[in-house]
Amino acid sequence: MGIWCSCLAFKSNSVKAHADQVQGSVPTSPPSPDPAPSIIGNLTDGDTSFLGSNVSGTSWVSMATSNITTWLAQASGAIGAFWLNNNDNEFPVAIDDEELPDVGSVNESKLRVFTYAELKAATFNFRSDMVLGKGGFGSVYKGWLKEKLPSRGTKKLAIAVKKLDSSSKQGLRQWRTEVGFLRRLSHPNIIKLLGYCQENGELLIVYEFMQKGSLNYHLFGKGSRGVLSWEVRIQIAKGIAQGLCYLHTMEKPIIYRDFKSSNILLDVSYGAKISDFGLAKWGPRPTDGDQSISGHVMGTIGYAAPEYVLAGNLYVKSDVYSFGVVLVEMLTGLRAIDKNRPAGQHNLLDWTKPLLSVKRKLKGIMDPKLEGKYSVRQATEVAHLAIKCVNTNPKYRPSMKEVVDTLQKIEARCEAD
Repeated sequence: MGIWCSCLAFKSNSVKAHADQVQGSVPTSPPSPDPAPSIIGNLTDGDTSFLGSNVSGTSWVSMATSNITTWLAQASGAIGAFWLNNNDNEFPVAIDDEELPDVGSVNESKLRVFTYAELKAATFNFRSDMVLGKGGFGSVYKGWLKEKLPSRGTKKLAIAVKKLDSSSKQGLRQWRTEVGFLRRLSHPNIIKLLGYCQENGELLIVYEFMQKGSLNYHLFGKGSRGVLSWEVRIQIAKGIAQGLCYLHTMEKPIIYRDFKSSNILLDVSYGAKISDFGLAKWGPRPTDGDQSISGHVMGTIGYAAPEYVLAGNLYVKSDVYSFGVVLVEMLTGLRAIDKNRPAGQHNLLDWTKPLLSVKRKLKGIMDPKLEGKYSVRQATEVAHLAIKCVNTNPKYRPSMKEVVDTLQKIEARCEAD
């Protein structure tokens, strides 16, 4: 297992007060045009995604966007779309069985194997108003299970159920990847896998229910209640940093590969957990140094590291870059990519990177919803950390252990203030 990266997310009085202030369950329909709160990553969050999808049954689209970032535009031959041929009977290029984690046997995994009938009943026959998110490879539903109590009676347990498209090879791969990785992970900042179902071609995954939905919903959703305070944002940043640190420091490291705010889920006390492991990959062992792995480029534009998008080289520290982008989102309250912003501001990082290191300019891009209720010193420290994380050279990015240490110090000052 991996190194335990520090303690659990701190529970200061300010955070508890914030949790008490924001009441109500996560709505089951999105406040248009903003994304619905996500339980297993927002599958319809508006991210410009270059996840693969089948086109006419013969081509695999791994990246397509009209919103090419500045560094993509400057890279000769690196813009546009990547098209990789794919036979109906084969996985896309670079998706091989040996790259996938073993799902394991029932006894090995100690996971509950649900029947399709159980999950159908739990989601009221996968009723449309139970949908929490949709994507190219399936949908996520809210559901309830009846759990027997030690004494007489039962209680209802809220769950999240991902129903993958079993006819899609990528859907099957995501199911295998998520179950294979999550069954072996145990950390307070990683979503908990409750069980799965593989029955008559149906592929489903069952997770714990996260009451407060996704980080991106709270940062960008107009329908969200309340504002994430500065203290809560620091708590969330430290929590997700601990989760990534855990993945990166396992005996065989795991590269998450699609780190973004829509894949960060919040519990009732705003404790953060990383979800949606469908694109995760085994990384090089620590003894291999700063080596990269190569393969099919998949992830989300605006978050994916340049060395991965441009050259297909995936490092453990490619996740660190994505973490830095999320830090900037938390500072500014703005999406990584938004074509509705003025020209020159579509890509958040390209626009704000020159401003993050200047205290006076940083103040001008801080999230106005905070209403100035934050420590300028702490915000400056977070901005400097973000700059380090998004260094274009992965060798000069900090490790997630170093990121955790930095955020712990910032958090300690939050409590002192």
